[in-house]
Amino acid sequence: MNRRVVLYIGMSLDGYIADRAGGVGWMAGDGSQPGCGGSYPDFYRGVGAVVMGGRTHRQIVEELSPGRWPYPGKECFVLTRRPRAAEGEVTFTDEPPAQLIQRLRRRGEGDIWICGGAELARQLAAADCIDRYCISVLPILLGEGLSLFGGLGVERPLRLVSTERYNGIVDLVYERRGEAALL
Repeated sequence: MNRRVVLYIGMSLDGYIADRAGGVGWMAGDGSQPGCGGSYPDFYRGVGAVVMGGRTHRQIVEELSPGRWPYPGKECFVLTRRPRAAEGEVTFTDEPPAQLIQRLRRRGEGDIWICGGAELARQLAAADCIDRYCISVLPILLGEGLSLFGGLGVERPLRLVSTERYNGIVDLVYERRGEAALL
């Protein structure tokens, strides 16, 4: 079984996923549709595994969702240079990212969500491991911060699959153009 690998992430109009201090408090729509969950609820239902970098994990557990793991019932893998014992549903690994993705593709069900951060997204994009890019463009210019694809170093031709607009946010969904090179 080959599972789909999806980068689902929000970014500013000028391409940043975090501000210069690493914060994401700006990740909200313009308030024009309060309570609108956008594409996330439908996306999340199809996820079987979550993959993220160590800094993303730390930000989730310390700032964004302290005391409550936001991805219950999903396999979660944290790529880190300092692996440690598993914590509940979270496995910490220093496995090379492309190798982990290759292993996960062959087992389990549902999409493999690349949750962040930018370094992991760039590594997997450069290795051509991402099948679908779901980018939520938020209505803000940050001017500087953590660039999502800055320094990628390779071209990846993509095909626009869909767009959705809600609450001042535009979701862009792209897939690889041409033959998908599933690992």
